[in-house]
Amino acid sequence: MAVVIIAEAGVNHNGQLDLAFQLIDAAANAGVDFVKFQTFKTELAISKKAVKAAYQIENTANATETQFEMVKKLELSAEDHEAIIAYCQQKGVAFFSTAFDLESMDYLASLGLKMVKIPSGEVTNLPLLQKAASLFEEVILSTGMCTMPEIQEAVAVFEKAGIPREKITILHCNTEYPTPMEDVNLKAMLSIQNTMGTAVGYSDHTLGIEVPIAAVALGATVIEKHFTLNKNMEGPDHRASLEPDELVAMTKAIRNIEKAMAGDGIKQPSPSEIKNIAIARKSIVARTFIPKGAVFTEENLITKRPGIGLSPMRWHEVIGQTAQRDYQEDELIEL
Repeated sequence: MAVVIIAEAGVNHNGQLDLAFQLIDAAANAGVDFVKFQTFKTELAISKKAVKAAYQIENTANATETQFEMVKKLELSAEDHEAIIAYCQQKGVAFFSTAFDLESMDYLASLGLKMVKIPSGEVTNLPLLQKAASLFEEVILSTGMCTMPEIQEAVAVFEKAGIPREKITILHCNTEYPTPMEDVNLKAMLSIQNTMGTAVGYSDHTLGIEVPIAAVALGATVIEKHFTLNKNMEGPDHRASLEPDELVAMTKAIRNIEKAMAGDGIKQPSPSEIKNIAIARKSIVARTFIPKGAVFTEENLITKRPGIGLSPMRWHEVIGQTAQRDYQEDELIEL
């Protein structure tokens, strides 16, 4: 099964529909599977007293603005959602979204979506988990900031509501923007897989494309990555996002890794390399002129390309035998 690539537009549209359309263009051009946005009612998700995270202050260069004020400017209306979904359909890329409050969960379900994304910050939000479990058939769960027991509790909520583990994908994640490489702890994705028995993936906030590619090589079935039109744009998430050309490069690399990992695991020559065996390997040949009746020795024999004669693995079988005819220099030895 192909790796699912989710291009996370998130709030990098800056609340502007035209930028959202340009992000969809970039996602479609990169060949990703989904372009994901964020669905929320700010009043239902964030207290007016909530402060910004340090990275949000740094990335917006505004320490006085509250988190509520920042996020309110990035909210998409129902009309925006409808326009975005229609544009996704036009461009041939699937729409996806994360819901941050109960009403938004209901709204996404009303759009006919069968799958929902639970963001890292909501893993311990029992009412939201229960709402998601009651509305959707499939769940993708990000686990930034989580412990394994917290992941187990969240999965138990879904299972109790009748969502089997086969319909749950758990994404390893680190909720720092950007994530320092030393904090990625990519092996934790394997720990999640071993402990939970679900499909696993990786939601990446590092700079660059190396880590999601490595995650695919380790068995990730879903990759999620923020992207933007320009990292220098104003907003909380742009700096830790890929630009369009990087998104293209990541998608291409992941598809190549998929091909590289798709073999049967049997070590044998591949169809493409069989033709090179005779060219790259060597044969036992005459080092110098060898007259008929001479004894083959290490002084008058040598191994050279091509590999169409006696294999050098028969070296000791040949040494000590008698030449049955004359051999010219570089001529293949026969027994």
